[in-house]
Amino acid sequence: MFTRFRALHHGDSPLLLPCAWDHASAAALAQAGFAAIGTTSLGVAAAAGKPDAGRATRAETLSLARSIAGLGVPVTVDIESGFGGTPGQVADLVAELAGLGVVGVNLEDGRGTGLAGLEAQAELVAVVKERVPEVFLNARTDAFWLGLPDARAEALSRVRAYAGAGADGVFVPGATGERDIEALVAAAEVPLNVLVQPGVPVDRLAGLGVARISYGSLLFRTALHAAVTTALRVAEGSPAPGGVPSYGQVEALHRYGRAAPPS
Repeated sequence: MFTRFRALHHGDSPLLLPCAWDHASAAALAQAGFAAIGTTSLGVAAAAGKPDAGRATRAETLSLARSIAGLGVPVTVDIESGFGGTPGQVADLVAELAGLGVVGVNLEDGRGTGLAGLEAQAELVAVVKERVPEVFLNARTDAFWLGLPDARAEALSRVRAYAGAGADGVFVPGATGERDIEALVAAAEVPLNVLVQPGVPVDRLAGLGVARISYGSLLFRTALHAAVTTALRVAEGSPAPGGVPSYGQVEALHRYGRAAPPS
């Protein structure tokens, strides 16, 4: 799975990575034929009634990883900034995830309204890679995401530093301008990951050099919207939308990717 996931970043088209928040969403996405599955830290946190990027969902993240790592497709997990602790403790977490069958992690440098120190974050990347070299470490910088005034220059320096520290890929959410994306691809020299951009064709992003396109929290937020919208429509006397999975189809998701018990 580790080699398979790594190869998906070097195909003829970008890796489309939908992000799950529980077993059912991950199983449904794998069943739909996606080549790999990620997780959304916002979805995991919100579903647990906890804040995103608050170092509060380590247990939930491990529980989800344990549940979905056997679905038959590569799984990469968003571990926010590592849930606190020393670089060695973050590396221990990644090693534990790898032991569960997780093939990749996202590790971000956002710290509230600012960024972690560049040298400290690069050291964190290096320590994790030294401890768990087989895991695909996607180093995320939030320079654009936080709207920093010098976002482009900051992001460029960080993707260079993280790639130099051993990151296997870099993730720059919020980068949407074509010139910015081209500059990031050239600077990083490892696969560039951006968020899905509605209205921008995948082949256009591919032409700019993007190797991976993450859905982020989009699917979780869409599911919330659909649930509330449907509840309101039904309350008003309107019919429920069509195309909804049946009870039996959803109930069967707990068996997806798992071997049948011996007879």
